[in-house]
Amino acid sequence: MRVQLRDPNTIMKLSRLGSFHQSKLSFLRSFLYEFKDWKYKRDLFNLNKFGYGEAVYSFTKDKRTYSLICFANEIKDNERSDRVIATKWDAAFTLHDGVPSQKDIDRLKNEVPKQEVGRLSFKELTLSRANKSIRVFNHVVEKLSEGKQPDLELLSKVGYLYRTTAVYGSGKFGLADRFRIKNREEINGPFRLEMMLVYLVRQFTFDQVNHVAHNKNPSKAILLDKKICKNLGIGNSTGLGMAPFIVNHPTLLNNWVLSREIALKKIREIKKVKKKESNLFIVCIKKSLTNITSWNTDSEYQQIKIKNLLRDIKKFIAFIDKSFDFEDEYPFNKIYLWLEKEACEECIEYVVSIMMEPYNEITNSLVSQMSSEEDKYFTIPSNRTLNDLQNIIEKKYSNILKINFENKQNTQNFWFISKNKEEPRLADRFEESGSELEQPLAIARDVKKLYEKILDTQHNSTIAEFLFKNSELRHIVRRVFIVEKFPYSEIQDNTIGKNIMPIDMLRLKLSFFGALKFDPRSDKWLRICMFQGAPLPNELKNYDEQWVYKTNI
Repeated sequence: MRVQLRDPNTIMKLSRLGSFHQSKLSFLRSFLYEFKDWKYKRDLFNLNKFGYGEAVYSFTKDKRTYSLICFANEIKDNERSDRVIATKWDAAFTLHDGVPSQKDIDRLKNEVPKQEVGRLSFKELTLSRANKSIRVFNHVVEKLSEGKQPDLELLSKVGYLYRTTAVYGSGKFGLADRFRIKNREEINGPFRLEMMLVYLVRQFTFDQVNHVAHNKNPSKAILLDKKICKNLGIGNSTGLGMAPFIVNHPTLLNNWVLSREIALKKIREIKKVKKKESNLFIVCIKKSLTNITSWNTDSEYQQIKIKNLLRDIKKFIAFIDKSFDFEDEYPFNKIYLWLEKEACEECIEYVVSIMMEPYNEITNSLVSQMSSEEDKYFTIPSNRTLNDLQNIIEKKYSNILKINFENKQNTQNFWFISKNKEEPRLADRFEESGSELEQPLAIARDVKKLYEKILDTQHNSTIAEFLFKNSELRHIVRRVFIVEKFPYSEIQDNTIGKNIMPIDMLRLKLSFFGALKFDPRSDKWLRICMFQGAPLPNELKNYDEQWVYKTNI
Protein backbone atom coordinates (compact mmCIF):
# COMPACT_ATOMS: atom_id res chain seq x y z
CA MET A 1 0.00 0.00 0.00
CA ARG A 2 1.22 3.49 -0.85
CA VAL A 3 0.32 6.43 1.35
CA GLN A 4 0.54 10.00 0.08
CA LEU A 5 2.44 12.65 1.99
CA ARG A 6 0.01 14.94 3.76
CA ASP A 7 -1.16 18.01 1.85
CA PRO A 8 0.95 21.11 2.67
CA ASN A 9 -2.18 23.26 2.25
CA THR A 10 -3.49 21.52 5.38
CA ILE A 11 -0.36 20.77 7.38
CA MET A 12 1.24 24.19 6.91
CA LYS A 13 -1.71 26.10 8.37
CA LEU A 14 -0.67 27.84 11.58
CA SER A 15 -3.28 26.10 13.76
CA ARG A 16 -1.84 22.71 12.72
CA LEU A 17 1.80 23.80 12.97
CA GLY A 18 1.03 25.24 16.39
CA SER A 19 -0.12 21.77 17.48
CA PHE A 20 3.18 20.01 16.76
CA HIS A 21 4.93 18.18 19.60
CA GLN A 22 8.46 16.93 20.16
CA SER A 23 9.42 13.58 18.62
CA LYS A 24 12.46 11.39 17.99
CA LEU A 25 13.31 13.86 15.20
CA SER A 26 13.55 16.75 17.68
CA PHE A 27 17.02 18.17 17.99
CA LEU A 28 17.58 17.66 21.71
CA ARG A 29 16.63 13.99 21.46
CA SER A 30 18.74 13.28 18.37
CA PHE A 31 21.61 15.18 20.05
CA LEU A 32 21.46 12.89 23.11
CA TYR A 33 21.36 9.83 20.88
CA GLU A 34 24.42 10.95 18.92
CA PHE A 35 26.48 12.02 21.94
CA LYS A 36 25.69 9.12 24.27
CA ASP A 37 29.13 7.58 23.65
CA TRP A 38 31.09 10.79 24.26
CA LYS A 39 33.09 11.20 27.47
CA TYR A 40 31.53 13.72 29.85
CA LYS A 41 33.62 15.55 32.46
CA ARG A 42 33.39 18.46 34.86
CA ASP A 43 36.79 20.08 34.32
CA LEU A 44 36.55 23.11 36.61
CA PHE A 45 34.25 24.15 39.43
CA ASN A 46 35.53 27.34 41.01
CA LEU A 47 32.50 28.79 42.82
CA ASN A 48 32.50 30.66 46.13
CA LYS A 49 30.19 29.69 48.99
CA PHE A 50 27.35 31.74 47.45
CA GLY A 51 27.66 29.95 44.11
CA TYR A 52 29.39 32.71 42.14
CA GLY A 53 32.42 32.01 39.96
CA GLU A 54 33.43 29.86 36.98
CA ALA A 55 32.87 26.26 35.92
CA VAL A 56 33.80 24.21 32.85
CA TYR A 57 32.11 21.06 31.52
CA SER A 58 33.14 19.07 28.45
CA PHE A 59 32.23 16.35 25.97
CA THR A 60 35.21 14.56 24.35
CA LYS A 61 35.52 11.88 21.68
CA ASP A 62 38.68 10.94 19.80
CA LYS A 63 40.49 14.27 19.31
CA ARG A 64 37.41 16.48 19.51
CA THR A 65 36.37 18.36 22.66
CA TYR A 66 33.55 20.84 23.24
CA SER A 67 33.62 22.78 26.53
CA LEU A 68 30.88 24.74 28.25
CA ILE A 69 32.30 27.68 30.21
CA CYS A 70 29.95 29.02 32.89
CA PHE A 71 30.07 32.35 34.71
CA ALA A 72 27.73 32.66 37.70
CA ASN A 73 27.21 36.27 38.74
CA GLU A 74 25.75 38.10 41.71
CA ILE A 75 22.92 40.39 40.69
CA LYS A 76 20.20 42.26 42.57
CA ASP A 77 16.61 41.08 42.40
CA ASN A 78 15.53 44.23 40.56
CA GLU A 79 18.20 43.59 37.90
CA ARG A 80 16.80 40.17 37.01
CA SER A 81 14.61 40.20 33.91
CA ASP A 82 13.74 37.72 31.16
CA ARG A 83 13.13 40.54 28.68
CA VAL A 84 15.52 40.99 25.79
CA ILE A 85 16.37 44.48 27.05
CA ALA A 86 17.99 43.01 30.19
CA THR A 87 21.70 43.67 30.72
CA LYS A 88 22.46 41.38 33.68
CA TRP A 89 21.73 37.70 34.32
CA ASP A 90 22.36 35.17 37.07
CA ALA A 91 24.63 33.17 34.77
CA ALA A 92 26.18 33.46 31.33
CA PHE A 93 27.62 30.69 29.17
CA THR A 94 29.62 29.99 26.06
CA LEU A 95 30.43 26.74 24.28
CA HIS A 96 34.16 26.71 23.50
CA ASP A 97 35.75 24.75 20.67
CA GLY A 98 38.35 22.58 22.39
CA VAL A 99 39.87 22.76 25.87
CA PRO A 100 39.97 26.35 27.19
CA SER A 101 43.20 27.64 28.67
CA GLN A 102 43.25 29.85 31.76
CA LYS A 103 43.93 32.72 29.38
CA ASP A 104 40.73 31.87 27.49
CA ILE A 105 38.73 31.75 30.72
CA ASP A 106 40.12 35.10 31.86
CA ARG A 107 39.34 36.65 28.48
CA LEU A 108 35.82 35.27 28.42
CA LYS A 109 35.12 36.30 32.01
CA ASN A 110 35.22 39.90 30.80
CA GLU A 111 33.08 39.30 27.70
CA VAL A 112 30.54 36.48 28.16
CA PRO A 113 28.54 38.15 31.00
CA LYS A 114 28.08 41.18 28.73
CA GLN A 115 26.33 38.99 26.13
CA GLU A 116 25.41 41.19 23.10
CA VAL A 117 27.74 43.97 24.22
CA GLY A 118 30.71 41.62 24.64
CA ARG A 119 32.90 40.22 21.89
CA LEU A 120 33.79 36.60 21.41
CA SER A 121 36.32 34.86 19.13
CA PHE A 122 36.21 32.08 16.54
CA LYS A 123 37.02 29.69 19.40
CA GLU A 124 33.53 30.24 20.82
CA LEU A 125 30.63 28.49 19.11
CA THR A 126 27.48 29.48 21.01
CA LEU A 127 26.51 32.04 23.64
CA SER A 128 23.72 32.09 26.21
CA ARG A 129 22.49 33.50 29.50
CA ALA A 130 19.99 32.36 32.12
CA ASN A 131 18.15 33.49 35.22
CA LYS A 132 17.23 31.53 38.31
CA SER A 133 13.68 30.72 39.23
CA ILE A 134 14.44 32.42 42.55
CA ARG A 135 11.51 30.86 44.38
CA VAL A 136 12.49 27.32 43.35
CA PHE A 137 16.26 27.73 43.61
CA ASN A 138 16.13 29.22 47.11
CA HIS A 139 13.63 26.60 48.24
CA VAL A 140 15.87 23.76 47.04
CA VAL A 141 18.93 25.30 48.73
CA GLU A 142 17.01 25.73 51.99
CA LYS A 143 15.70 22.16 52.06
CA LEU A 144 18.97 20.50 51.03
CA SER A 145 20.86 22.48 53.66
CA GLU A 146 18.46 21.09 56.26
CA GLY A 147 19.11 17.54 55.08
CA LYS A 148 15.74 17.26 53.30
CA GLN A 149 14.66 16.88 49.68
CA PRO A 150 12.61 19.78 48.24
CA ASP A 151 8.83 19.94 47.86
CA LEU A 152 7.95 17.88 44.78
CA GLU A 153 4.69 19.69 44.14
CA LEU A 154 6.49 23.02 43.83
CA LEU A 155 9.13 21.53 41.54
CA SER A 156 6.54 19.89 39.31
CA LYS A 157 4.74 23.21 38.81
CA VAL A 158 7.89 24.96 37.59
CA GLY A 159 10.05 22.14 36.22
CA TYR A 160 13.44 23.87 36.35
CA LEU A 161 15.95 25.79 38.48
CA TYR A 162 17.03 28.17 35.69
CA ARG A 163 15.54 29.46 32.46
CA THR A 164 17.55 30.73 29.51
CA THR A 165 16.53 33.92 27.72
CA ALA A 166 18.57 33.50 24.53
CA VAL A 167 20.97 31.09 22.83
CA TYR A 168 23.07 32.60 20.04
CA GLY A 169 25.28 31.05 17.38
CA SER A 170 26.37 31.27 13.73
CA GLY A 171 28.77 34.17 13.91
CA LYS A 172 26.89 36.58 16.17
CA PHE A 173 29.01 38.84 18.39
CA GLY A 174 32.24 37.35 17.03
CA LEU A 175 31.26 33.71 17.51
CA ALA A 176 32.60 31.20 14.99
CA ASP A 177 30.95 31.44 11.58
CA ARG A 178 29.12 28.35 10.44
CA PHE A 179 31.56 27.60 7.62
CA ARG A 180 34.22 26.71 10.20
CA ILE A 181 32.22 23.81 11.64
CA LYS A 182 29.51 22.84 9.15
CA ASN A 183 31.39 19.81 7.83
CA ARG A 184 31.93 18.18 11.23
CA GLU A 185 30.06 14.89 11.16
CA GLU A 186 29.20 14.83 14.86
CA ILE A 187 27.26 18.11 14.65
CA ASN A 188 25.71 17.59 11.23
CA GLY A 189 22.13 17.91 12.51
CA PRO A 190 20.49 21.31 13.14
CA PHE A 191 21.26 23.17 16.36
CA ARG A 192 23.54 20.46 17.77
CA LEU A 193 25.79 22.94 19.56
CA GLU A 194 22.88 24.91 20.98
CA MET A 195 21.37 21.70 22.36
CA MET A 196 24.74 20.75 23.87
CA LEU A 197 25.02 24.10 25.60
CA VAL A 198 21.53 23.90 27.12
CA TYR A 199 22.05 20.30 28.23
CA LEU A 200 25.31 21.09 30.03
CA VAL A 201 23.80 24.24 31.56
CA ARG A 202 21.17 21.97 33.10
CA GLN A 203 23.90 19.97 34.83
CA PHE A 204 25.54 23.17 36.06
CA THR A 205 22.29 24.20 37.78
CA PHE A 206 22.24 20.96 39.78
CA ASP A 207 25.91 21.28 40.76
CA GLN A 208 25.46 24.90 41.76
CA VAL A 209 22.40 24.30 43.95
CA ASN A 210 24.16 21.40 45.70
CA HIS A 211 27.26 23.55 46.22
CA VAL A 212 25.35 26.47 47.74
CA ALA A 213 23.34 24.18 50.01
CA HIS A 214 26.50 22.44 51.25
CA ASN A 215 28.20 25.72 52.03
CA LYS A 216 25.15 26.97 53.86
CA ASN A 217 25.22 23.99 56.27
CA PRO A 218 28.25 21.70 55.65
CA SER A 219 27.43 19.32 58.49
CA LYS A 220 23.85 18.58 57.50
CA ALA A 221 23.37 19.31 53.78
CA ILE A 222 22.53 16.52 51.34
CA LEU A 223 22.63 16.31 47.53
CA LEU A 224 19.57 16.80 45.36
CA ASP A 225 18.18 13.35 44.60
CA LYS A 226 19.18 12.16 41.12
CA LYS A 227 15.62 11.19 40.25
CA ILE A 228 14.56 14.75 41.00
CA CYS A 229 17.44 16.09 38.93
CA LYS A 230 16.39 13.96 35.95
CA ASN A 231 12.87 15.33 36.11
CA LEU A 232 14.01 18.95 36.14
CA GLY A 233 14.89 20.62 32.87
CA ILE A 234 15.95 24.06 31.71
CA GLY A 235 13.26 26.66 31.28
CA ASN A 236 13.19 29.15 28.45
CA SER A 237 11.39 32.38 27.75
CA THR A 238 10.83 32.88 24.04
CA GLY A 239 9.27 35.86 22.30
CA LEU A 240 8.68 37.14 18.79
CA GLY A 241 12.40 37.07 17.97
CA MET A 242 11.99 33.42 17.04
CA ALA A 243 8.92 33.77 14.81
CA PRO A 244 10.46 35.21 11.61
CA PHE A 245 13.08 32.44 11.56
CA ILE A 246 10.69 29.95 10.02
CA VAL A 247 9.68 32.49 7.36
CA ASN A 248 13.25 33.50 6.57
CA HIS A 249 14.52 29.91 6.26
CA PRO A 250 12.07 28.23 3.88
CA THR A 251 14.19 25.27 2.76
CA LEU A 252 15.21 24.52 6.35
CA LEU A 253 11.56 24.62 7.43
CA ASN A 254 10.71 22.30 4.56
CA ASN A 255 13.35 19.78 5.57
CA TRP A 256 12.13 19.75 9.17
CA VAL A 257 8.49 19.22 8.29
CA LEU A 258 9.21 16.93 5.33
CA SER A 259 11.26 14.61 7.55
CA ARG A 260 8.33 14.36 9.92
CA GLU A 261 5.91 13.72 7.06
CA ILE A 262 8.13 11.05 5.52
CA ALA A 263 8.39 9.31 8.88
CA LEU A 264 4.60 9.30 9.22
CA LYS A 265 4.16 8.04 5.66
CA LYS A 266 6.60 5.15 6.15
CA ILE A 267 5.00 4.14 9.45
CA ARG A 268 1.52 4.19 7.92
CA GLU A 269 2.85 1.93 5.14
CA ILE A 270 4.05 -0.79 7.54
CA LYS A 271 1.91 -3.82 6.68
CA LYS A 272 2.66 -5.96 9.72
CA VAL A 273 3.61 -4.35 13.04
CA LYS A 274 5.64 -6.45 15.47
CA LYS A 275 4.30 -7.03 18.96
CA LYS A 276 7.20 -5.22 20.64
CA GLU A 277 6.61 -2.18 18.38
CA SER A 278 2.89 -1.94 19.13
CA ASN A 279 3.57 -2.50 22.84
CA LEU A 280 6.13 0.32 22.93
CA PHE A 281 3.72 2.66 21.17
CA ILE A 282 0.93 1.87 23.63
CA VAL A 283 3.25 2.25 26.64
CA CYS A 284 4.42 5.67 25.44
CA ILE A 285 0.85 6.85 24.81
CA LYS A 286 -0.27 5.81 28.29
CA LYS A 287 2.87 7.03 30.07
CA SER A 288 2.55 10.39 28.35
CA LEU A 289 -0.66 11.08 30.26
CA THR A 290 1.58 12.16 33.14
CA ASN A 291 3.02 14.92 30.98
CA ILE A 292 -0.40 16.13 29.87
CA THR A 293 -1.95 16.12 33.36
CA SER A 294 1.08 17.96 34.83
CA TRP A 295 1.11 20.59 32.06
CA ASN A 296 0.49 23.84 33.96
CA THR A 297 -0.40 27.17 32.40
CA ASP A 298 -2.49 30.24 33.23
CA SER A 299 -3.22 30.79 29.54
CA GLU A 300 -6.90 30.16 28.77
CA TYR A 301 -5.96 29.53 25.13
CA GLN A 302 -3.53 26.76 26.11
CA GLN A 303 -5.78 25.38 28.83
CA ILE A 304 -8.45 24.72 26.21
CA LYS A 305 -5.93 22.97 23.98
CA ILE A 306 -4.70 20.81 26.88
CA LYS A 307 -8.28 19.95 27.86
CA ASN A 308 -9.12 18.89 24.30
CA LEU A 309 -5.87 16.94 24.02
CA LEU A 310 -6.50 15.05 27.27
CA ARG A 311 -10.09 14.30 26.28
CA ASP A 312 -9.10 12.94 22.86
CA ILE A 313 -6.07 10.99 24.11
CA LYS A 314 -8.29 9.21 26.65
CA LYS A 315 -10.77 8.53 23.86
CA PHE A 316 -7.93 7.19 21.71
CA ILE A 317 -6.64 4.93 24.49
CA ALA A 318 -10.14 3.51 24.92
CA PHE A 319 -10.25 2.88 21.16
CA ILE A 320 -6.96 0.94 21.02
CA ASP A 321 -7.74 -0.96 24.25
CA LYS A 322 -11.24 -2.09 23.37
CA SER A 323 -11.69 -2.31 19.64
CA PHE A 324 -8.35 -2.18 17.85
CA ASP A 325 -6.20 -5.09 16.69
CA PHE A 326 -2.56 -4.38 15.88
CA GLU A 327 -2.41 -7.70 14.05
CA ASP A 328 -4.53 -6.22 11.26
CA GLU A 329 -2.67 -5.09 8.16
CA TYR A 330 -1.45 -1.48 8.11
CA PRO A 331 -2.53 -0.75 11.69
CA PHE A 332 -0.89 2.66 11.96
CA ASN A 333 -2.64 3.81 8.80
CA LYS A 334 -5.96 2.79 10.36
CA ILE A 335 -5.01 4.63 13.53
CA TYR A 336 -4.15 7.78 11.59
CA LEU A 337 -7.43 7.72 9.62
CA TRP A 338 -9.32 7.29 12.90
CA LEU A 339 -7.50 10.29 14.39
CA GLU A 340 -8.33 12.55 11.45
CA LYS A 341 -11.99 11.69 11.88
CA GLU A 342 -12.27 11.63 15.68
CA ALA A 343 -9.55 13.84 17.23
CA CYS A 344 -8.54 17.49 17.42
CA GLU A 345 -5.42 18.78 15.67
CA GLU A 346 -3.48 18.82 18.92
CA CYS A 347 -4.21 15.13 19.50
CA ILE A 348 -3.51 14.12 15.90
CA GLU A 349 -0.03 15.62 15.96
CA TYR A 350 0.64 14.34 19.48
CA VAL A 351 -0.01 10.75 18.42
CA VAL A 352 1.91 11.22 15.15
CA SER A 353 4.98 12.07 17.24
CA ILE A 354 4.57 8.99 19.42
CA MET A 355 4.15 6.74 16.38
CA MET A 356 7.86 7.27 15.71
CA GLU A 357 9.02 5.82 19.04
CA PRO A 358 9.44 2.17 17.91
CA TYR A 359 11.17 3.06 14.65
CA ASN A 360 14.80 4.15 14.99
CA GLU A 361 15.51 2.70 11.55
CA ILE A 362 13.12 5.27 10.07
CA THR A 363 13.92 8.35 12.17
CA ASN A 364 17.73 8.03 12.36
CA SER A 365 18.14 8.22 8.60
CA LEU A 366 15.90 11.29 8.43
CA VAL A 367 17.76 13.28 11.10
CA SER A 368 20.72 13.82 8.76
CA GLN A 369 18.37 15.33 6.17
CA MET A 370 17.07 18.11 8.41
CA SER A 371 19.80 20.65 7.64
CA SER A 372 19.92 22.78 4.49
CA GLU A 373 22.53 24.62 2.45
CA GLU A 374 20.05 27.38 1.75
CA ASP A 375 22.06 29.68 -0.48
CA LYS A 376 22.10 27.26 -3.41
CA TYR A 377 18.31 27.45 -3.71
CA PHE A 378 17.97 31.21 -3.70
CA THR A 379 18.83 31.78 -7.39
CA ILE A 380 15.83 32.89 -9.45
CA PRO A 381 15.42 30.97 -12.78
CA SER A 382 15.15 34.14 -14.85
CA ASN A 383 14.67 32.32 -18.18
CA ARG A 384 11.35 30.74 -17.14
CA THR A 385 8.01 32.35 -17.99
CA LEU A 386 5.22 34.05 -16.14
CA ASN A 387 2.97 31.18 -17.16
CA ASP A 388 5.21 28.85 -15.11
CA LEU A 389 4.99 31.24 -12.17
CA GLN A 390 1.21 31.46 -12.33
CA ASN A 391 0.82 27.68 -12.44
CA ILE A 392 3.02 27.23 -9.37
CA ILE A 393 1.08 29.87 -7.40
CA GLU A 394 -2.30 28.35 -8.30
CA LYS A 395 -1.10 24.90 -7.26
CA LYS A 396 0.96 25.74 -4.18
CA TYR A 397 -0.92 28.73 -2.73
CA SER A 398 -4.56 27.85 -3.43
CA ASN A 399 -5.71 28.82 0.09
CA ILE A 400 -3.71 32.04 0.06
CA LEU A 401 -5.37 33.22 -3.16
CA LYS A 402 -8.77 33.11 -1.43
CA ILE A 403 -7.77 35.78 1.11
CA ASN A 404 -9.20 39.24 0.44
CA PHE A 405 -6.46 41.71 1.34
CA GLU A 406 -8.78 44.64 0.62
CA ASN A 407 -10.37 43.73 3.94
CA LYS A 408 -8.55 45.75 6.61
CA GLN A 409 -8.51 42.94 9.16
CA ASN A 410 -6.39 40.86 6.78
CA THR A 411 -3.61 43.47 6.81
CA GLN A 412 -4.06 44.70 10.38
CA ASN A 413 -0.56 43.80 11.62
CA PHE A 414 2.95 44.44 10.39
CA TRP A 415 6.35 43.07 11.41
CA PHE A 416 9.24 45.41 12.17
CA ILE A 417 12.65 45.37 13.84
CA SER A 418 12.94 47.23 17.14
CA LYS A 419 15.57 49.96 17.20
CA ASN A 420 16.91 49.21 20.69
CA LYS A 421 17.53 45.46 20.44
CA GLU A 422 17.13 44.76 16.74
CA GLU A 423 14.49 42.16 17.57
CA PRO A 424 11.35 41.40 15.52
CA ARG A 425 8.10 42.91 16.77
CA LEU A 426 4.45 42.93 15.66
CA ALA A 427 2.33 46.10 15.59
CA ASP A 428 -1.17 47.24 14.58
CA ARG A 429 -0.94 48.95 11.20
CA PHE A 430 -3.92 51.20 11.87
CA GLU A 431 -3.09 52.25 15.43
CA GLU A 432 0.72 52.43 15.52
CA SER A 433 3.25 54.26 13.39
CA GLY A 434 6.19 52.66 11.59
CA SER A 435 4.55 50.55 8.88
CA GLU A 436 6.96 52.08 6.37
CA LEU A 437 9.63 49.97 8.13
CA GLU A 438 7.70 46.74 7.58
CA GLN A 439 9.77 43.59 7.19
CA PRO A 440 9.10 41.27 4.19
CA LEU A 441 7.29 38.66 6.31
CA ALA A 442 3.78 39.09 4.84
CA ILE A 443 4.24 36.25 2.37
CA ALA A 444 0.53 35.60 1.80
CA ARG A 445 -0.20 39.23 0.93
CA ASP A 446 2.83 39.47 -1.34
CA VAL A 447 1.97 36.22 -3.15
CA LYS A 448 -1.53 37.56 -3.83
CA LYS A 449 -0.03 40.85 -5.04
CA LEU A 450 2.35 38.96 -7.35
CA TYR A 451 -0.48 36.80 -8.69
CA GLU A 452 -2.65 39.82 -9.50
CA LYS A 453 0.30 41.49 -11.24
CA ILE A 454 0.90 38.36 -13.33
CA LEU A 455 -2.74 38.36 -14.50
CA ASP A 456 -2.20 41.85 -15.91
CA THR A 457 1.03 40.92 -17.72
CA GLN A 458 1.75 38.93 -20.88
CA HIS A 459 2.24 35.33 -19.85
CA ASN A 460 4.97 34.62 -22.36
CA SER A 461 7.20 37.18 -20.67
CA THR A 462 10.29 35.80 -18.97
CA ILE A 463 10.91 36.20 -15.26
CA ALA A 464 13.86 38.47 -16.12
CA GLU A 465 11.62 40.78 -18.16
CA PHE A 466 8.98 40.83 -15.44
CA LEU A 467 11.44 41.62 -12.63
CA PHE A 468 13.07 44.37 -14.68
CA LYS A 469 9.79 46.28 -14.30
CA ASN A 470 8.74 44.88 -10.90
CA SER A 471 11.92 44.54 -8.86
CA GLU A 472 9.99 45.07 -5.59
CA LEU A 473 8.50 41.58 -6.10
CA ARG A 474 11.86 39.83 -6.44
CA HIS A 475 11.72 38.37 -2.92
CA ILE A 476 8.34 36.73 -3.48
CA VAL A 477 9.20 35.43 -6.95
CA ARG A 478 12.17 33.68 -5.36
CA ARG A 479 9.90 32.09 -2.72
CA VAL A 480 7.46 30.78 -5.31
CA PHE A 481 10.24 28.97 -7.14
CA ILE A 482 11.50 27.60 -3.81
CA VAL A 483 8.08 26.19 -2.86
CA GLU A 484 7.91 24.52 -6.27
CA LYS A 485 10.75 22.22 -5.15
CA PHE A 486 10.17 22.31 -1.39
CA PRO A 487 6.45 21.73 -0.70
CA TYR A 488 6.61 22.33 3.06
CA SER A 489 8.66 25.52 2.87
CA GLU A 490 5.77 27.96 3.22
CA ILE A 491 3.28 28.75 5.95
CA GLN A 492 -0.10 28.52 4.23
CA ASP A 493 -1.62 31.27 6.32
CA ASN A 494 -1.78 35.04 6.71
CA THR A 495 0.99 36.23 9.06
CA ILE A 496 -0.34 39.82 9.25
CA GLY A 497 -4.04 39.16 9.78
CA LYS A 498 -6.05 40.31 12.79
CA ASN A 499 -6.45 36.79 14.16
CA ILE A 500 -2.84 35.62 13.90
CA MET A 501 -1.52 33.76 16.94
CA PRO A 502 2.25 34.37 16.78
CA ILE A 503 2.84 31.72 19.46
CA ASP A 504 1.85 29.10 16.86
CA MET A 505 5.00 30.09 14.94
CA LEU A 506 7.09 29.91 18.11
CA ARG A 507 5.67 26.57 19.09
CA LEU A 508 6.37 25.06 15.68
CA LYS A 509 10.07 25.79 15.99
CA LEU A 510 10.22 24.83 19.67
CA SER A 511 8.59 21.45 18.96
CA PHE A 512 11.46 20.62 16.63
CA PHE A 513 13.87 21.75 19.33
CA GLY A 514 12.21 19.23 21.65
CA ALA A 515 10.41 21.52 24.08
CA LEU A 516 7.76 20.30 26.50
CA LYS A 517 4.85 21.99 28.28
CA PHE A 518 4.32 25.20 26.32
CA ASP A 519 3.11 27.96 28.61
CA PRO A 520 1.93 31.06 26.69
CA ARG A 521 2.21 34.24 28.71
CA SER A 522 0.41 36.18 25.94
CA ASP A 523 -0.18 35.60 22.23
CA LYS A 524 3.39 36.82 21.61
CA TRP A 525 5.64 34.97 24.08
CA LEU A 526 5.75 31.78 26.06
CA ARG A 527 7.77 29.71 28.49
CA ILE A 528 8.86 26.15 27.89
CA CYS A 529 10.95 23.43 29.49
CA MET A 530 13.75 21.52 27.74
CA PHE A 531 15.43 18.24 28.76
CA GLN A 532 12.87 17.60 31.50
CA GLY A 533 13.14 13.88 32.23
CA ALA A 534 16.36 13.52 30.25
CA PRO A 535 19.21 11.31 31.51
CA LEU A 536 22.04 13.00 33.37
CA PRO A 537 25.39 13.24 31.52
CA ASN A 538 26.92 10.30 33.37
CA GLU A 539 23.90 8.13 32.47
CA LEU A 540 23.91 8.69 28.71
CA LYS A 541 25.57 5.43 27.66
CA ASN A 542 22.63 3.23 28.68
CA TYR A 543 19.65 5.54 28.88
CA ASP A 544 16.02 4.80 28.09
CA GLU A 545 15.24 6.47 24.75
CA GLN A 546 11.60 6.96 25.74
CA TRP A 547 12.50 9.06 28.79
CA VAL A 548 10.45 11.97 27.52
CA TYR A 549 7.16 10.12 28.13
CA LYS A 550 8.09 9.02 31.63
CA THR A 551 8.73 12.33 33.34
CA ASN A 552 7.34 12.22 36.86
CA ILE A 553 8.78 14.20 39.76
